[in-house]
Amino acid sequence: MSETVTFHDAENARLANLCGVLDENLRQIETALNVNIARRGEVFQVEGDKAAEAVRLLKDFYQRARKPLDIHDVQLALVEAAHKPPPGPGQAQDEDNNMPVLMTRRAGLHGRTARQNAYIRQIQEYDITFGIGPAGTGKTYLAVAGAVDALERDMVKRIVLVRPAVEAGERLGFLPGDLVQKVDPYLRPLYDALWDLMGFDKANRAFERQQIEVAPLAFMRGRTLNHAFIILDEAQNTTPEQMKMFLTRIGFGSRAVVTGDVTQIDLQRHQKSGLVEAREVLKDVRGIAFTEFQNDDVVRHPLVARIIDAYDAYQAKA
Repeated sequence: MSETVTFHDAENARLANLCGVLDENLRQIETALNVNIARRGEVFQVEGDKAAEAVRLLKDFYQRARKPLDIHDVQLALVEAAHKPPPGPGQAQDEDNNMPVLMTRRAGLHGRTARQNAYIRQIQEYDITFGIGPAGTGKTYLAVAGAVDALERDMVKRIVLVRPAVEAGERLGFLPGDLVQKVDPYLRPLYDALWDLMGFDKANRAFERQQIEVAPLAFMRGRTLNHAFIILDEAQNTTPEQMKMFLTRIGFGSRAVVTGDVTQIDLQRHQKSGLVEAREVLKDVRGIAFTEFQNDDVVRHPLVARIIDAYDAYQAKA
């Protein structure tokens, strides 16, 4: 299948912004959609099964190309296009009105897939939300965004970040410091999200005022957390006893989000994952929501989803 698009009276600078440095933006489109793009001046010829979709994206990027296109925005747009078919007349406005809004430093933050938007709504509407799925699906980042949103709206007084002290093939004993300091390096994804969504200075001030707290899961026993937004990350590495202990720490005016990937369990072989058990035990409990992310929800470099699919296919043969 072949499609051609011509940008009449196009400025050289705008075409350069569309193509990117050394045609990097065109290569991103080719990789994501498995097409070939040939350009001669203002004429672009696209060949491949998804040529029509590539042409639509080229037109969309051209409208934005009055200034240089950031590679991050290009990749996000490609991921979003892969999950959302082109809207019909009047449909786009309805989708924008139904999209959940988050108050963070990043204006216009929203889910890139239908499951991500459903996940955000569940975080806003339910007291306990589980986000389960592979790496790169945004389950942790959107949980932090929901926490920042609740803090900004004064719905909670603090954010508590919790993580079990287990890591793939490693023991924390070799790290210096006490348990808090040992777990701290493994909380970097949460820190990165906080700095991105709040700003470095504002996040650090919140840490100083103890509005944001880092609490290893082992330190949660005996506590009751009122008016807090609690995030338990890497929950697949909790035992059933630890998961029950964590879920019963939630006090009045609090919300909790539990995230994990049941395909990356680092517990001993004889130990059962608390996340796997909780999914079965709590699936019919009113007030608790579950979002099961799939490989097509991966919002990272377009190759990441293909890498995950390739590994899944290989493991299925084994």
